[in-house]
Amino acid sequence: MDFYTREYEKGLQLYSNGVMIMEKCADLLPDYFSFVKGLVDSQDLSLNISREMLQHDRQLKLIAGRLEKKIKSELESMLNNDREKYEEFYKGFGLQLKYGMYADYGMHKDVLKDLVLFYSSSEEKLVTLKEYVSRMKEGQTSIYYACGDAVERIAKLPQTEMLKDKGYEILYLTDNVDEFALKMLDKYDEKDFKNISSDDLGLETEEEKKEAEKQVEDNKGLLDFMTQALDGKVKAVRLSQRLKSHPVCISSEGAITLEMEKVLNAMPATEKVQAQRVLELNANHPIFAKLTQLFESDQEKLKTYSQLLYTQAMMIEGFPVEDPVAFCNQICELMEG
Repeated sequence: MDFYTREYEKGLQLYSNGVMIMEKCADLLPDYFSFVKGLVDSQDLSLNISREMLQHDRQLKLIAGRLEKKIKSELESMLNNDREKYEEFYKGFGLQLKYGMYADYGMHKDVLKDLVLFYSSSEEKLVTLKEYVSRMKEGQTSIYYACGDAVERIAKLPQTEMLKDKGYEILYLTDNVDEFALKMLDKYDEKDFKNISSDDLGLETEEEKKEAEKQVEDNKGLLDFMTQALDGKVKAVRLSQRLKSHPVCISSEGAITLEMEKVLNAMPATEKVQAQRVLELNANHPIFAKLTQLFESDQEKLKTYSQLLYTQAMMIEGFPVEDPVAFCNQICELMEG
């Protein structure tokens, strides 16, 4: 079989003893490898057989299996021996491979998991999952990733700061299908995947955890007030353990992440979904000192601050401003004194 890395019309031509008997056999070549075109010469298939019977023929299934292994082997060889050429190929067909991981309930994820590439925060280039795992810090149990529409925007997310300071590598996911593909894969080399904007990353020391618990207890009234002020927009307002220089960020809890919410709601004719949002505050930022002051002296102004910080955090995550007029009015109100 000849192997090509440029796109062709989907399908194969199947010949038996030099006589063409089928074109574009979907059972022979899966969608995720449909960029391949070639000829399969077999003497084991009968010419006196219906198309329906041929599609379920045992020999056809064996041929399909061999083709899949051959194509994967060729791609792995290119990846390992000619990285530049593979990355050029990946620009055109990487998305197809990632869709293949997600399609059919992840049936083909093990075939494709070592062929996909993601941009690395530390290497500043595309890397494989195997390469990421080979560089993991001692004791690290998760593969960290962040989502966004561009590498440059993801790199500026507040949530990346602490991980980078601690020396953790982050995979930047820029295609809509990326997070769905990783969710379907679930684990790689016994390492699970963690979105840095979801749940608690669990990177604190015992001392840091105790200090955080005390801060939460000391500021419980403020956090509860701000949660109520946001009137159902967030599940909770919490003190963050992932922020360093930034005052605020939005995280999520549960199965639906912020990025998945954006992708799913952009699809036509689908029921709208919403992640369980959490507004996280940096207790070490000067803004937090202002919030605690307002909680004691001017709770009406604190409501305005709560709305502004929520809108700011949502904008950083790439969400549109829900009410631009109200947002502008709140800024003008604060500027007036």
